Amino acid sequence: MKIALIAHDKKKDEMIKLAIKYKDVLKNHELYATGTTGTLVMGETALPIKRMKSGPLGGDQQIGSMIADGKLNLVIFLRDPLTAQPHEPDVSALLRLCDVQNIPLATNTASAEVMLQHIEECEKNKK
Repeated sequence: MKIALIAHDKKKDEMIKLAIKYKDVLKNHELYATGTTGTLVMGETALPIKRMKSGPLGGDQQIGSMIADGKLNLVIFLRDPLTAQPHEPDVSALLRLCDVQNIPLATNTASAEVMLQHIEECEKNKK
């Protein structure tokens, strides 16, 4: 499965904690991330992650292109809904693309955990 990890600045610590908690699940999948998020998660987990540019510098659009091309299976985008984002149109487009392409999208830790727990359960049942 190909999974994208994206987190706004105030959510990066949550993403790191999520990746640490689900490292054994994530290690079995191909991971992509926007620049800073990918660097931070790799630094804390040693998971191999293909990094795009930073979100505001085009990383959101790079991930969006992968969604449009059917190259991702899950997007975990921990958004900060209380802080204005200068690249909000890019964020909205990415969310819309997930809906159009029917790609599962987690926008908070609770929904991300439900999805990762499901993946973990499916992997256990295959063994």
